[in-house]
Amino acid sequence: MAQVSAADVAKLRKMTGAGMMDCKKALEEANGDYERAQDIIREKGKLIASKRADRDATEGVVLSKVSEDGKKGIIVCLACETDFVAKNNDFIALTNQILDVALSSFPADLAALLALPLNGKTIADVVAEKSGITGEKFNLAYYDKVEAGFCAPYIHTNKKLASLVGFSKTIRLEDAKDIAMQVAAMNPVAIDKDQCPAEVIEKELHIAREQVRLEGKPENMVEKISQGKLGKFFKESTLLSQDFIKDAKVSVEAHLKAVDAEVKVVSFKRFTLND
Repeated sequence: MAQVSAADVAKLRKMTGAGMMDCKKALEEANGDYERAQDIIREKGKLIASKRADRDATEGVVLSKVSEDGKKGIIVCLACETDFVAKNNDFIALTNQILDVALSSFPADLAALLALPLNGKTIADVVAEKSGITGEKFNLAYYDKVEAGFCAPYIHTNKKLASLVGFSKTIRLEDAKDIAMQVAAMNPVAIDKDQCPAEVIEKELHIAREQVRLEGKPENMVEKISQGKLGKFFKESTLLSQDFIKDAKVSVEAHLKAVDAEVKVVSFKRFTLND
């Protein structure tokens, strides 16, 4: 077994981010070979990560970003087990690295993103290795994208909530980000009532009808009152009908028309660790 110095251990720790004892053991097993020691640490990380697969990763970082031309945007969430790790600079840096790969390659879905290369390995392998090194379960929990004439991101200051909005044309970035903030804060179910999923509408109508009946209203009034409740739901839960968060006297739709009469919201995405 090769003699391992403190300097050797420190060097490997800097290269891998693993703990001092893990680095010492890896160097001893590898007889001082740094490349082999790195492989040992990586394999150990994957093994530890697989053992943690059934643990909950409910903390993490949610980030969104758009391309330089503003036409593509993505949201990524890297989850972990504790807020302490989520606030670690290395964890945030890893999330940003994944974010940049996602924006550059614009993969179709999360599975495709996990298969993309990062630092000579797949993103899935990098996440597993980092999980093993830190001692917590890491999980690339969410990825989605928007492609439009113009995109705007919003990231909450706690990095646990982010949104992304696609517009039909370019508008002032500050105005676009206001709409992204609206999506983050108010969590609309659709752009407008016409784009509200049929199953959501049916669910809300069912709830409304049951409420009306519990209130003892005549059966011949149930449908009319329920439709009124549905209208209130659309106002509160569809983006364009919501009160604008920076001026509750106007709707989001009215605010957008004041910004640019021709611009349309074509898509939005939102993700939070708190859902």
